[in-house]
Amino acid sequence: MEGLRLTAYRDAAGVPTIGYGHTKGVRMGDRISEAHARELLRQDVSVVERQVKAMHVAWTVGQLDALVSFAYNVGIGRLRRSTLLRRIREGGTKLQIQREFKRWVYAGGRRLRGLELRREWEANRFFESEPVTDAEIIDRI
Repeated sequence: MEGLRLTAYRDAAGVPTIGYGHTKGVRMGDRISEAHARELLRQDVSVVERQVKAMHVAWTVGQLDALVSFAYNVGIGRLRRSTLLRRIREGGTKLQIQREFKRWVYAGGRRLRGLELRREWEANRFFESEPVTDAEIIDRI
């Protein structure tokens, strides 16, 4: 959702980032190709998707997409400790769950429009209802 950057930059929280949001091992001054950026995204999302699936809270493609997007952006540890996850596990209402997504719009102490848009998408996508199949998960990786 943030777009592609082929040269390392500091994200809103000050973390060195490259490609489509890759942060592991990135140093300022690094440069990559578009193909490498796509491969890093594929690898990163694959890891996050496995972690989200292991939580057994995503029963539709929409839920999986929303939670993978969220965890990719804020980190799997933050998802695991979040009130959002607690609300999902407790069977919270649509309003309660959407409200929890929309609380996560700050980076570096600032409210960011890009995060507001991302959380809006995730909050809505979570309630779209196609069932998850293994073939669809593999295709998304």
